[in-house]
Amino acid sequence: MAGLQLPIALDAMGGDKAPESVIQGARLMLKQYPQLRFQFYGREPVIAPLIARHRALAAASDIIHADDVVAMDEKPSVALRTGRKSSMRLALDAVADGRACACVSAGNTGALMATAKFALKTLPGIYRPAITATVPSKSQPVVLLDMGANIDCTSDNLVQFAMMGDAYARAMLGLTNPKIGLLNVGSEDMKGHDEVKDAHKVLRSGSIPVNYYGFVEGNDILEGTTDVVVTDGFTGNIALKTAEGASRLIYGALKEAYSSSTMAKLGYLLARPAIRIALRRFDPRKLNGAILLGLNGIAVKSHGGADAKSFANAIRVAMQLVEQDVNAKITEELKRAGAGQTPYLAQVL
Repeated sequence: MAGLQLPIALDAMGGDKAPESVIQGARLMLKQYPQLRFQFYGREPVIAPLIARHRALAAASDIIHADDVVAMDEKPSVALRTGRKSSMRLALDAVADGRACACVSAGNTGALMATAKFALKTLPGIYRPAITATVPSKSQPVVLLDMGANIDCTSDNLVQFAMMGDAYARAMLGLTNPKIGLLNVGSEDMKGHDEVKDAHKVLRSGSIPVNYYGFVEGNDILEGTTDVVVTDGFTGNIALKTAEGASRLIYGALKEAYSSSTMAKLGYLLARPAIRIALRRFDPRKLNGAILLGLNGIAVKSHGGADAKSFANAIRVAMQLVEQDVNAKITEELKRAGAGQTPYLAQVL
């Protein structure tokens, strides 16, 4: 906890289940890490009574009033222009001003990205930040980016995402030479749209010092074929939510099957320990929390529909990112990647 000398700023009004999920999520994390401190940004008359019910949380928290709330369907441009006093903006401003070590919000994704980019700015040389998180696979966690921040991406964006993903995997997963895959509809060179094919050519040329594996397909994500999977935000968001939906489908099917008869229920009692271990590994709530990678500050996006356990995990991600000083490590890795390389890299960096 040495790195968390400042409180974590929480957008108390962001998300479908806010502010209850935010407050309960913070309470769950405080039970595990009593040293944590929080700043809750939102409508004080609403959130203050909820926090006051929990003595330890109240003692570890400050409430900063914000009248405005960014709607979940609000356009990012509108949120950026009119939401200067919103709970989301004030929480991000606290990180930018050095009053908080990280911001966590379950609010509007587009608005969060636009506002965070304006408030925190980007790391040196970064064109576009990317929503980045780890997903489970057969062998090891896989870094996936972008997961929704950039719907349309140029080949330059994809190349830079590969570099950012490489740095993130080194910093957060401790990998010394992570394999990078570029998501496509097939492994053949002629497949995919121009941006993907152009990025593939650059990464394959060796001018970018990453361990490039080549094209990967959707099934390769959960197979763990590569340590990092790079794609545009449109495709990445669909891939992630498909995987989450499959996880819930499997859980529901097992629950229905084991309650279908007396014998099935007896079978469940015998198999319950193994089933719980397997389901815990793929619990979507444990995967919640994605960093807006490439910003000059820690901002974590929680799912809009997050419950308390999900939001607690998003706070955990923020805590780990601060403790690992991930932005400093990413900056170091990007400098290493750019040192003495091609004119293309010099232009990128």
